[in-house]
Amino acid sequence: MKRILLKLSGEALAGDKKTGFDEDVVRGVALQVKQLIEKGTEVGIVIGGGNFWRGRTSENIDRTKADQIGMLATVMNCIYVSEIFRSVGMMTNILTPFECGSFTKLFSKDRANKYFGKGMVVFFAGGTGHPYFSTDTGVVLRAIEVEADGILLAKAIDGVYDSDPKENPAAVKFDEISINDVIDRQLKVVDLTASILAMENKMPMYVFSLNEENSIVNTIYGEFTGTKVTV
Repeated sequence: MKRILLKLSGEALAGDKKTGFDEDVVRGVALQVKQLIEKGTEVGIVIGGGNFWRGRTSENIDRTKADQIGMLATVMNCIYVSEIFRSVGMMTNILTPFECGSFTKLFSKDRANKYFGKGMVVFFAGGTGHPYFSTDTGVVLRAIEVEADGILLAKAIDGVYDSDPKENPAAVKFDEISINDVIDRQLKVVDLTASILAMENKMPMYVFSLNEENSIVNTIYGEFTGTKVTV
């Protein structure tokens, strides 16, 4: 794949601390992405905000405002992670769908393509810029807009199962499954809006565990052990 979008969960980047950042985990991701960049793969990144904010937890907070807080959490994550990426020798830029002063640049496809062409890792922060849409939808939308070859979903689980393996020890893992089956079975690889968007635009997804050694590089250049979601 020439160009990929990597989706990282905020919780995964927090490691065992469950909140904030585990710098060793983030540095490990950075070193893997550096390998991809050095081999000529263009990498865009979307990061969730779950290590800071898990959505509305009080009826006293309006849903729109809660979602806006979540968008800002993803901006904070991208600023931090991009700095770790720079510390290991990569060039980065952060694009958002809304103005953040001098912190980020405003998203456009042309701007993203210019940065990819310069060998930069492009961080897409702030989701879609609208409430009621998750970072799942954000990553699929950006992948379609910049014509990525696929989406890498780095999760705490090593693929897609027919049921929750935490609750069902007999859960069966899929090596490959169609996005139609994901929707029909309500497997929640990504949320429903993102699933339909991926299906309609034929955007494949690769689901794997961030905790497995060198899993990001192996998904592209090695032996993929997760689940491919086909279109």
